[in-house]
This record gives sequence, structure tokens and C-alpha cells, in this order.
Amino acid sequence: MPRTRIKDEGPHPVDTYVGARVKSRRLMLGLSQEELAHAIGLTFQQVQKYERGTNRISVSRLVDICKALRVPYGYFLDNAAATTKKAALRGVSDNKQELLEGDPMTKKDVLELVRAYEGIRTPKLKKQLLEMAKAMANSEKKG
Repeated sequence: MPRTRIKDEGPHPVDTYVGARVKSRRLMLGLSQEELAHAIGLTFQQVQKYERGTNRISVSRLVDICKALRVPYGYFLDNAAATTKKAALRGVSDNKQELLEGDPMTKKDVLELVRAYEGIRTPKLKKQLLEMAKAMANSEKKG
């Protein structure tokens, strides 16, 4: 997909996808936009623009973000190609949030659950919670 599009009506789908992944990871760690901005030497407004996909994130800035959010570089690009293909098939003027549908890491309750799980320090308790969640999910499938 070429970088310039006829009827360019907003951010490129990949920029939107990467920005949403930044936001998801930031929220998973319980960081504010201001805290992330401080860690990478920017203003929170710039982080907002990155998260919306309004401003593209350069590779060097993405490296800074990866360090601040403690993830490997590929974290933000996983499934980006598939996202671009879906957007091309649907048309770029569709709702940009639809690009992330099906990604549970964009849901607030999932992020809260992950944060709470990460807050448990006892490995045995973590394993018990995981087993309980699996059992509950399996009972939902059967019922």
C-alpha cells in the first residue's frame, strides 16, 4: 500500500495500529501519558498524537518508547501488515477503531485484570488465579 493515498482522510492505518499498541502497553503498565512523555523526553500532547496515530513515530522514537515500556521492537509491529491489508480491503474512511477489533488488550477491563495479575507476587497464587480463569472460561463454553 503506498504511503500517499487518494482521498487521504486521516492517519495511515499502521500509524493508528502502532499508536493503539503504545496506548495499550502504557495502560497495562499503569503509566499516564505524562509519565511516558517524561521517560522519552516529550510532552504528553505528543504522546497523545502518537497514540491516536495523528503523528507518525520515527524508528528512533519507537526505540525510546520500547525501552520505556519494556517491550521488544517487534511488539508494536506485530499484525501491522494484516491491519493494513484489512484497511485496504474495507477502505480507509471506515472507523479507525475497527482496525483494533478483536484485540482484547485494547479493553479497559482486560488491562485492569492484567495489572492486577502482575501485582500478585506469589507464583503459586498467580498460577491458581490463572487456573481458575481457565476453568471459568471452559465452563462458559460448555454451558
